[in-house]
Amino acid sequence: MLRLAVVNMKGGVGKTTTAIHIAAGLAARGLRVLLVDADPQGNIGHTLKLQPSRTFEELMLGEASPDEVILKSIRPCLDAIASTPAGFALERRLAGETQRETILTRRLRNQTDYDAVIVDCSPAMNLLTYNALLFADQLVVPVGMDLMAVIGARQTLSGVAQVRELWPERTLGVLAVVPTFVHAGTHAARATLSALEGDAAIGAHIFRPGIRQCLDLSYATASHQTIWEYAPRSRAAVDYGNLVDFVAERVR
Repeated sequence: MLRLAVVNMKGGVGKTTTAIHIAAGLAARGLRVLLVDADPQGNIGHTLKLQPSRTFEELMLGEASPDEVILKSIRPCLDAIASTPAGFALERRLAGETQRETILTRRLRNQTDYDAVIVDCSPAMNLLTYNALLFADQLVVPVGMDLMAVIGARQTLSGVAQVRELWPERTLGVLAVVPTFVHAGTHAARATLSALEGDAAIGAHIFRPGIRQCLDLSYATASHQTIWEYAPRSRAAVDYGNLVDFVAERVR
């Protein structure tokens, strides 16, 4: 089973969109997929118009079992665990828990029927992100086309290095650094791509050409659809399809 966390310490880089499309794309290829929203902003639930009765927060607190929080078949072969803004208090509420960084791993350890579990992380190196990183075995890091996003990617990989040092028994690889909102004709995009390629920690992991800028992505989100449901022939549909193919090759 592939355990994949989608993470970047900077917000607004297409992280949730990327997590949704990796999960939905793998499911469309016939794989059994669980999509987990570990971000209290709850953007997965909003984007896919989910109406959960139990949530990620209750799972983490031990107030609900995985079977109670998993929303079945939100798309064919795709299940989900939704989050809500109630999760902003989770870090404080979990402060006294033992081994609190591995709660998610322990809560989902019996979920063995899936080919892949995709976790969308919050844009901060907090307790919930540590839980996602310690659950995952691979990372995808979306990076928007501005130099501040490069800084966010560097901070993310620095946090990953800290996880490896503190928990050396965990294997955590970087599957891909994915440029998003790519408009190759602009100076900002060219400068950002150059900075990414020149970074020793990032350059080897860049997925090219990334996800090209496409208004259809915004329209799809507003319609609570994936890009393949809304505009299957669009540039973004092609680019996310290529990314999903790349990820699917890593599913054991």
